[in-house]
Amino acid sequence: MPQEFNLKEAIRVAVQTEKDVMDFYSRAAQITKNERGRKVFEQLAKEEKEHCSHFFKIYPGDDLGSFEEFIQSPPRKESAMLHNLEKSLDENVHERRAMEIALKEEEDLARVLEATAANIVDPAARTVFERMAKETRDHFAVIESEYAHLMAMVHETDIDTYVRE
Repeated sequence: MPQEFNLKEAIRVAVQTEKDVMDFYSRAAQITKNERGRKVFEQLAKEEKEHCSHFFKIYPGDDLGSFEEFIQSPPRKESAMLHNLEKSLDENVHERRAMEIALKEEEDLARVLEATAANIVDPAARTVFERMAKETRDHFAVIESEYAHLMAMVHETDIDTYVRE
């Protein structure tokens, strides 16, 4: 049964989701000792903030305050990604674990967003969720590539070096 998400609700979910993921990447960057890994997380946090600002600009409500107030607000305690990361800190997490969490959460989020989009009747609201799903899949690819590098796997840019005829 298609969901009756209206455009305002869809954009509000998008704004909050982007903020939650930005908070996760910001925290992951703080705990990552490896400079390359830290830069990846910082870049992803920056991109999530940009995505959030795009949705924020078209949000028709005024219940979130200004963009800067919203962005500076503390992370939500209900954020599953952040909760999993913080829980892992007790286990001496490092960038490998943070990336593993990010990969799982991005994959799960993309699946939920795609399923939600498929069930939304309002075309404008559906487009919001489809866009979020695509951005989530793009971030998954970035993290997957960096994870392969971190784990000393063959990186896609090195594939020609290792492929023999």
